[in-house]
Amino acid sequence: MRIAVLSLAALLTAAAPVLAQAPAPAQQAQPQPVPPPSVPAPPAPLPAPPPAASAPPASQASPTPVPLHVRPDTFAPLARQLIPSVVNISTTQSRPAARAGRPDMPDIPQAPPGSPFEEFFREFFNRQRPPGQGQPEQPRPPRRARSLGSGFVVDASGIIVTNNHVIDGADEISVTLHDNTTLRAEVVGTDPSTDIAVLRVKPEQPLTAVAFGDSDSAEVGDWVLAIGNPFGLGGSVTAGIISARGRDIRAGRYDDFIQTDAAINRGNSGGPLFNLQGEVVGINTAIYSPSGGSIGIGFAIPSNLAKNIVAQLRETGRVRRGWLGVNIQQVTDEIAEALRVPGGARGALVARAQEDGPAARAGIRAGDVILRFNGHEVREMRALPRIVAESRVGSEVAVVIWRDGREMTVRVTLGELPAEPQQAAATPGEPPRPTELSGLGLRVAPISPELRDRFGLRPDQRGVVIVEVTPDSPAAERELRPGDVIVEVQQQQVSTPQDVQEQIARLRRQNRATALLLVESQSGQRFVPLRLRGAERGSPG
Repeated sequence: MRIAVLSLAALLTAAAPVLAQAPAPAQQAQPQPVPPPSVPAPPAPLPAPPPAASAPPASQASPTPVPLHVRPDTFAPLARQLIPSVVNISTTQSRPAARAGRPDMPDIPQAPPGSPFEEFFREFFNRQRPPGQGQPEQPRPPRRARSLGSGFVVDASGIIVTNNHVIDGADEISVTLHDNTTLRAEVVGTDPSTDIAVLRVKPEQPLTAVAFGDSDSAEVGDWVLAIGNPFGLGGSVTAGIISARGRDIRAGRYDDFIQTDAAINRGNSGGPLFNLQGEVVGINTAIYSPSGGSIGIGFAIPSNLAKNIVAQLRETGRVRRGWLGVNIQQVTDEIAEALRVPGGARGALVARAQEDGPAARAGIRAGDVILRFNGHEVREMRALPRIVAESRVGSEVAVVIWRDGREMTVRVTLGELPAEPQQAAATPGEPPRPTELSGLGLRVAPISPELRDRFGLRPDQRGVVIVEVTPDSPAAERELRPGDVIVEVQQQQVSTPQDVQEQIARLRRQNRATALLLVESQSGQRFVPLRLRGAERGSPG
């Protein structure tokens, strides 16, 4: 099964695979569904506290407290309404058979039939077997492993949403409804990048469906309910609050998780996270757990991300994502100072606009800082790929950039995100005589056929190649490496070591603390703010 209990974030599919031959645990008895009652109106706010005898001076006035609603006495009416929409998902998958007798014994290595090695290996392994097992064991059939998870109905005709990791690699998928009816499911489409999958079943009667809510309107502190199939126990309900928004747990490039303290465990994967209006605001996906059990830190895919993915999977079986065609990096304080970006470190710095990509065609170039995309503020770099990916392919969007000390707006027609390009390989060679850049810890040289071969540079590569980096130098601190190519210094193109030296000298005369280098490596282009030691000694203050 595909579960790995991680020390930080664990996928929530049920705990451990069991052999299909093993007896399955008896299903928990569940109450018969009852007519869903209406959700009660929110309780009246608490009465305002009596006024104090005398108001404190204005300079000592406390913030006005926000009126709070009384906590609900029970979630039972809402739970009764929602439980029928949540399903249990079980999968089976073929696994290689375990070896009998000595599970620690490796398989006999394969050798050409009739060769001396074939007889040698057979003799050796037979001597290692316990008494009574002298004959080589016969091939055993693959075993069947089971996995458990959760899902929820979004269309009464039988459309179900779950996590991709719940059904990934499954040979068979079964869905158990609230009334214990079990149906075979087929996969409509999957999106591993966001860990979302859509299934279809064919029920005899319409199912109870739920709708996606607006996760952007969900606030930290809002009540939420998690319903799912933890450890295969069937429909279980837990309550908590939204603990945080916009969590990046390093699960993928589109991370934007809702964090909740509602108790969710393995087997809750793919289950819904509801608000008090009975709308799905998240899909429970991962937990932070050193032990594998719930410690009150769970993560859910926000509904506003999920519903776009689900709609595309239902329509075409695959996901098309918007593509801007830029390589970007985080704007640090040093980069913001070098480019004089107002407001400090914000936005996404364009390290490279890919040739003939949507951004390049619209006039965006390396060194531009993207501040807003299609009306969305870009506060940090990692937000931009998600915003672009959620945008419609072929749509024209406004992109606000910072260039040459001022804001400007360009209009870009988005393409479709293509496959990742392959990187070039390197071959050995002898470099020409390098030039040392004083105080930076760098030795550089013009690009020559020898260096082009040695470092695997492109035939059309332009710039100055780094051939040596001094340990404990400003260049080493910024993780510059031999083979990296300096393309620009302070947004001025360079083609010789003398060009680099002149730009560095000019910045030192201006008492600039850093030089902003555009560097290209095998992994792409990036801007590197390089500390100028000479500038530090002469800088005021």
